[in-house]
Amino acid sequence: MTDDQGVRGILAPVRFDRVLNVVLLVLLAASAIRYLLRHELDAQAVGVLAGAVVLGVAASLRGIVPRRGVWPTVWTIVVVLLWAVLTVIAPSFAWCAVPIAFGVLRIVPFWPAVTVVALMTVVVIVAQLRLADGFDPTMMFGPIGIALATVVSYRALDRESAARQSLLDELSTAQAALAAEQHRAGALAERARLSREIHDSIGQQLSSINLLLQAAERSWDARPDAARAQVETAAATARAGLDEVRRVVRGLAPGELDGTAGSLAVALGKVADEASIPGLEVTFRTHGDAGDVPLPVAAALIRTARGALANVAEHAHATHAVVSLTVQPDELRLDVRDDGVGMDLRPAATAARVRTRRAAGRGRGIEGIAERAAELGGRATVESAPGEGTTVSVSLPRAAGDAPPAARPVEQEGE
Repeated sequence: MTDDQGVRGILAPVRFDRVLNVVLLVLLAASAIRYLLRHELDAQAVGVLAGAVVLGVAASLRGIVPRRGVWPTVWTIVVVLLWAVLTVIAPSFAWCAVPIAFGVLRIVPFWPAVTVVALMTVVVIVAQLRLADGFDPTMMFGPIGIALATVVSYRALDRESAARQSLLDELSTAQAALAAEQHRAGALAERARLSREIHDSIGQQLSSINLLLQAAERSWDARPDAARAQVETAAATARAGLDEVRRVVRGLAPGELDGTAGSLAVALGKVADEASIPGLEVTFRTHGDAGDVPLPVAAALIRTARGALANVAEHAHATHAVVSLTVQPDELRLDVRDDGVGMDLRPAATAARVRTRRAAGRGRGIEGIAERAAELGGRATVESAPGEGTTVSVSLPRAAGDAPPAARPVEQEGE
């Protein structure tokens, strides 16, 4: 098992180095005392005590041993050999195998560590049998059982730890992917909102400016006063369009709502008046008192009216359009009807029309209206037939509820 710092042992995630060092030093001291109590202080005893000191120092250096390359292996060989020699000479030091084995499991990969622990177990058995008066099976199978149980337990712990870490890694990856997807979805939603609002807010004004300037050009010589008035109107519309662009970018309400709180009908009347241009008369009608309408609903209805009227001015070749607001107890319905050329709403014709407009970078008007209505829990429908004009209808709840996860398709009705 390897981490980013080069720690590879099965117990690498467990931080108890100081405890292991203290336990080892205590056991070395106890074993040395036990040895002195049973042996005279001769040259061999001095050598054993010196070996215990060297083992203690070498084992304590594990904390500063580099965790990469051959250094862990070198440390393991040195410490285990020192302990083995000391234990063979003085079996009292066999108990020091416990903290040393833990250290090996901390710094050496699993299977090499198992090999080292097995060899240490053999040394412990030999040392214990030397202390016994005769053959004692418990001194043979006891260390084997303890070593086996310890290694198996730690192997299970390692696998569980690895599985948990894998699960955490997968969770982190999933969270990162979710955050990226949420960011992407938010960016796409904002892009769609800007596209929709610019089309439905600025599109109508740009269409009006274009038609006003065309009318002014036609009447410039014959009716200069009328032409100048049309140019002035086009300039005022351009200024209003610039203000509306700023509002859309900042996520503000349409300008028609300024100072008209509770007067959605007044705001829609302004939209209808602005849409009336030479050759196109726009009439506004209201059925019922809308009263105070939540800002998101009012803004959606105003921008829907603008977008629908922009389509009328640009595509319908109509002479008259009617904007109607119908107030119901829990719903507001906006209808924009024109007497233009209409369109074929059969699937094949609709698909061909969409392909043509999108190839030219157009065709987001009706789709944008439907998306806006769906976001507020409403619906949009289109009724039309060739030569019979077009009606765009949007129904929104007075109090916008939870929006569905995706925009509803436009309901189309035609012959």
